Amino acid sequence: MFKKILIANRGEIACRVIKTARKMGIQTVAVYSDADRNALHVRMADEAVHIGPSPANQSYIVIDKIMQAIRQTGAEAVHPGYGFLSENMNFAAALEKEGVVFIGPPSPAIEAMGDKITSKKLAQEAGVSTVPGYMGLIADADEAVKISNEIGYPVMIKASAGGGGKGMRIAWSESEVKEGFESSKNEAANSFGDDRIFIEKFVTQPRHIEIQVLADKKGNCVYLHERECSIQRRNQKVIEEAPSPFLDEATRKAMGEQACALAKAVGYTSAGTVEFIVDGNRNFYFLEMNTRLQVEHPVTELITGIDLVEQMIRVAAGEPLPFAQGDLKINGWAMESRLYAEDPYRNFLPSIGRLTRYRPPAEGETTRGGIVRNDTGVYEGGEISMFYDPMIAKLCTWAPTREAAIEEMRLALDTFEVEGIGHNLPFVAAVMDHPKFVAGDMTTAFIAEEYPDGFQGAALDESQLRKVAAAAAAMNRLAEIRRTRISGTMDNHQRRVGNDWVVSVGGHELAVKIDADRDGATVTFTDGAAHRVTSDWTPGSQLARTTVDGAPVVMKVGEIPMGFRLRLRGADLKVHVRTPRAAELAKLMPEKLPPDTSRFLLCPMPGLVVKINVSEGDEVQEGQALATVEAMKMENILRAEKKAVIKKINAAPGASLKVDDVIMEFE
Repeated sequence: MFKKILIANRGEIACRVIKTARKMGIQTVAVYSDADRNALHVRMADEAVHIGPSPANQSYIVIDKIMQAIRQTGAEAVHPGYGFLSENMNFAAALEKEGVVFIGPPSPAIEAMGDKITSKKLAQEAGVSTVPGYMGLIADADEAVKISNEIGYPVMIKASAGGGGKGMRIAWSESEVKEGFESSKNEAANSFGDDRIFIEKFVTQPRHIEIQVLADKKGNCVYLHERECSIQRRNQKVIEEAPSPFLDEATRKAMGEQACALAKAVGYTSAGTVEFIVDGNRNFYFLEMNTRLQVEHPVTELITGIDLVEQMIRVAAGEPLPFAQGDLKINGWAMESRLYAEDPYRNFLPSIGRLTRYRPPAEGETTRGGIVRNDTGVYEGGEISMFYDPMIAKLCTWAPTREAAIEEMRLALDTFEVEGIGHNLPFVAAVMDHPKFVAGDMTTAFIAEEYPDGFQGAALDESQLRKVAAAAAAMNRLAEIRRTRISGTMDNHQRRVGNDWVVSVGGHELAVKIDADRDGATVTFTDGAAHRVTSDWTPGSQLARTTVDGAPVVMKVGEIPMGFRLRLRGADLKVHVRTPRAAELAKLMPEKLPPDTSRFLLCPMPGLVVKINVSEGDEVQEGQALATVEAMKMENILRAEKKAVIKKINAAPGASLKVDDVIMEFE
């Protein structure tokens, strides 16, 4: 076994590998860029080597710098994580030449499967069903249009060396092909140093289901069942689960055996994932093979009990797999929610900044018999950089059934505290309550179909709102009692806390009466319905763990005048708790309207201006491209929302902008 390994990556996956290496008694070496000088993976590793400036193409994906770090530290093996150099054949070959073990597949397998064009051809030769498309290289946008017309719309434009949603576009028309082709080439070049593009038919109503394989150097290959990855935005997964609620045993077995056959055909070793598109009739089509560890590997680990990183290290050291296919059973159900520094209220655009508050839920076994796991690479006070992927953490839950695993996830998400940046916690929490997701009835178009106008927050039903109102009334009583005890009051002039209150929540105004005792409070509504509330909340705390009628209700709390801002289950609510007289007067207050920004094109996220498509004085039409802004390796095209004339342009290509900076003004 190796004595020292280097992790050629950063963030949560570097931390994840370090944990297993430490458990195995192996020393670890971290590498870091300028932006990651104080990163968590640097703190966790036994050694750390600085490899260059913040941009990945000047540090993490520069092979010579990684090789220099290996020589400097004497590392015997390298784990590449995912992304960066994990599927780079040249990197694997350079390690081989240096006599350093690559904790991954051999370079010929990376070459065969890591390139989407080559892997599709090999899959076709092996008799694997593949999606219709054009496998050759495409010279320019005009050729892309011609090919797309032959395949039939919609089409998917993809980077050959791509992954993680980078360099991918769906096009429904010739104009979208031209635009998407250029953006995909640019993103591919910036992210992977390879701008080759191919086009395939976009299968509508698809499910994205992938098979985890593991192969050793002795000719053994097994599949560790499947993962359902259909909840995606911008072609990148947001929520994953294992197993899939859609597959039957026969389809699972067929997909698994086909995945193993494909792996054996290319001499694959280590962990890998074969991705499939599955239609409503359980017909499956080979999509691609990822020759590395997947982001969502924890859900497979939770249902199989196998540490995939450990097996990768053992296989790389020449050990055989310690189990056969028949030993691999599905135990329970696992969920993963990817927590991203992206604002779901702004179409999931990236957010950067300092994590002023980062309090994940407690890991380990829960009181309900489930398990909570949180893979992360950040800490409170740390910074989310604009240079890398916006992932903050991967929150996972396990339970004996899918229904119980979802409930564990709901409570874990409500408990997760993140402040200082925009994040997608409200969105993933809302998905956990969505009827289609709960029923297991989803496709890769879930977000586009269920949130066509963007995510505006979840709407709680009346029974949930009543529970929130009851909890808020009880919390308000505690806050009022505390306020009566302030020092400096006049003798015999103490304010008394009444029992009658009016709670305004979600457009409802509910009159309540509170009867309190040492163990909690009973909140009674005017229609006679009563709720028993207990809470560990103390005034000033930002998290309230409450039970209403014995059921847990966990809320993030912000105090506002005469009430609270409460966030739970994807909803963001302003809840006012007033005396009956104050509620009467509040109805007379004028409503404050937001400022009119319709005459400005505002920058929706922190980023770099790549292109300005118009000039001052131009007349633009609705939907016309105005500017392109790049953030976290993704290009975002900003379009006109209506017909207008450009009055003034305030930004030029190369400018670095903050959120809501004015890019241009309209007459």
